[in-house]
Amino acid sequence: MKINIVMVEPEIPQNTGNIARTCAAIGAKLHLVYPLGFSISDKAVKRAGLDYWDKLEIEEHTSFKEFLEKYKPEENNMFFATTKGKHVYSKPDYSKMDEVFLLFGKETKGLPEDILQKYIDKTIRIPMRETLRSLNLSNSVSIVVYEVLRQKNFEGLEEISSYFDNK
Repeated sequence: MKINIVMVEPEIPQNTGNIARTCAAIGAKLHLVYPLGFSISDKAVKRAGLDYWDKLEIEEHTSFKEFLEKYKPEENNMFFATTKGKHVYSKPDYSKMDEVFLLFGKETKGLPEDILQKYIDKTIRIPMRETLRSLNLSNSVSIVVYEVLRQKNFEGLEEISSYFDNK
């Protein structure tokens, strides 16, 4: 399965660095949609991603409009993560999909409201208490992407460590 993590106008470099590290660890492609709230050469981004940048596939997009024109939601398994999502993130059957796009919006505003309304049936959410605004963005990405991987039986990933076999 090919997994695409799409960050639409991320604002906090540490979140993007952490997400980049997750993408490298699982072999997902990271899409960065401009404008960014920082430079990807920023020390905070690099520090959070540690030394995984060379193990990461990144595609940059000049705008959200350009991304949506290239990867049409109607033609792809695309899911829009939002606290207002219609479905719980674990509801879609990712196991039958060859490729999936998981979209996440900027930390302060999320994804554009008009896009969420247009693709309301493709919106997903992580359940949480009503009194809180949202989870941390990099944590949200991890929660959703690992559900996709779980449904695919962690295909292509090491499930059991051999560390103690050699001790």
